[in-house]
Amino acid sequence: MSGDLSGVAKIYLVTGCTDRRKSIDGLMSIVRDSYNLDPYSNSLFLFCGKRCDRIKALHYDKTGFVLYCETHFCEF
Repeated sequence: MSGDLSGVAKIYLVTGCTDRRKSIDGLMSIVRDSYNLDPYSNSLFLFCGKRCDRIKALHYDKTGFVLYCETHFCEF
């Protein structure tokens, strides 16, 4: 089922600012080329934009890639 993250083995937080205009292919290339990690692994990759209140998450769920986009976080 798309969106089910209960079986994720590892979570990676990609450091630095990531261009939020990047799509699945661009984020996959960052994971593969910059960090030498397998984007097809059972992992969740989190990317932060220039502003720290926006995040993108990339996950391969055995049927294809899922790209999650969160644009607003609550501040406490």
